[in-house]
Order: sequence, then structure tokens, then C-alpha cells
Amino acid sequence: MIIDQYSFGNITINGKSYSKDVIIFPDHVFSPWWRGEGHLLQIDDLVEVVKTDINELIIGTGYYGSMKVPSDVIEFLKDKGITTSINKTPDAVYVFNRTISERAAIAALHLTC
Repeated sequence: MIIDQYSFGNITINGKSYSKDVIIFPDHVFSPWWRGEGHLLQIDDLVEVVKTDINELIIGTGYYGSMKVPSDVIEFLKDKGITTSINKTPDAVYVFNRTISERAAIAALHLTC
């Protein structure tokens, strides 16, 4: 998976465009990705992520960084052996595209705000 383009509210992954938040797995894209509390990431929002054997999650908190990632979510992922990279979505896209050439990772991206 490669992110071809990202702008506020729109992302193109492997040539296909999405206008709702996404989770990018190594073999598919899950969209729309809805969170229980919108701009507050919760453990329950990442159920499918923790079922994988991936050890890195790249989180995009939105174009302006509006989505918050509480410390309990980070600790939960750490306990599962998953490291996190948390950035505003434009930076998370860069990190994801750079990371996939080195190792497999999952990206959970909020596309607006």
C-alpha cells in the first residue's frame, strides 16, 4: 500500500480515492473508519489493528491535529507490542510512505480537522 496523495478530507491509496477516515492495512483499506467519540481515539476504535501481527501503528490526528490520542491508548498499544507514531495527518502520510519501504506498518488516519 502506498499513499499517492493527501489533502484535507481526501486521500488516494494505490490509485483509489477515499473521502472518509481510513485504516490502511498491508493488504486492504478499511473505510469509513468511525470512532466512538469522533475526535478522541479510544481503544475500542483500534480493535482490528490489535488483531494483526503488525508492530507499528502510524496515527494521523487530522490536518490540523484535532483528534486526541490519550495516554491510556498509547499504553494499551505498547502492552500489545505495538509502537506508535502520532502526527498531524500530512506528516503521518510522509512517515507511512517512508516506513513501508523499511517494514510493514498500519496507518489510522483522520482526514479532516
